[in-house]
Amino acid sequence: MKSARQPIDGVLLLNKPVGITSNAALQKAKWLLNAKKAGHTGTLDPFADGLLPLCFGEATKFSAYLLEADKHYRAVMQLGVTTTTGDPEGEVLSTREVDASRDDILAVLPRFMGEIEQIPPMHSALKHQGRPLYEYARAGIEIERPARKVTIRSLELIECAPPRVVLDVQSTAGTYIRTLAQDIGAALGCGAHLTALKRTAAGGFSLELAHTLAELEALEPNDRQTLLQPADYLVAHLPALTLDESDAASLCQGRNIGYSGADSGLMRVYTATNRFLGLADADAGQLVPRRLINTQQA
Repeated sequence: MKSARQPIDGVLLLNKPVGITSNAALQKAKWLLNAKKAGHTGTLDPFADGLLPLCFGEATKFSAYLLEADKHYRAVMQLGVTTTTGDPEGEVLSTREVDASRDDILAVLPRFMGEIEQIPPMHSALKHQGRPLYEYARAGIEIERPARKVTIRSLELIECAPPRVVLDVQSTAGTYIRTLAQDIGAALGCGAHLTALKRTAAGGFSLELAHTLAELEALEPNDRQTLLQPADYLVAHLPALTLDESDAASLCQGRNIGYSGADSGLMRVYTATNRFLGLADADAGQLVPRRLINTQQA
């Protein structure tokens, strides 16, 4: 008789390789870990690599907190060439001579700092009438997309050897770095597209802490979970609160409990034995359960 599969809960900081989709990377890691439930915290295009945090089991309940976090990228642009997708996977639309100097590039970058508006690319996973935009794009259909506000927190010129330009970008969630590259190219009058993109950080997590699929595969099946961080890893930036046994039981049953602490807002909640229960909202003398893990699983 087969033993029941043990639940896999935790977070894997994955260094996604170039050439596969984020979902393919997720499914490979899910298979290697023999996990039942999995999700990622924001896609990377197939041509891009870098940090892709993956969530398994109960950790998927907290993925939104990293999905909405700032992201940090190293972006490689080629000036003078535009493509249908804004990246190397598209067909070339135009080729122009590049006479932009380092000073020219430095002069236009401030236009893209702070809050800006972007029109999402047609080759994206944004939905229109239930279908991703890239499906319309592949069918040759152009859908009108309203501009969206995003914030570029930092934009630094790292290397400048036109037509090759390397930028370091920190931005809010939902920013399309492909679109940023295209817009910078348009401002320079020569056009541009991304040739490479590496996500170096997401929220408070760095690529330096990430593991590759090859590392995961090289381990014995029973040892692969050692690369996982606990579910509360995603919400470590929130204040923590420890409850006694009675209050912990009440909260896990979905009931509000009294609260007299000084902190307010979302909090990480633990038992006296340091077992993570999930998130609760402290407000007006009450602690209200918001996102709790399944404490009944074996």
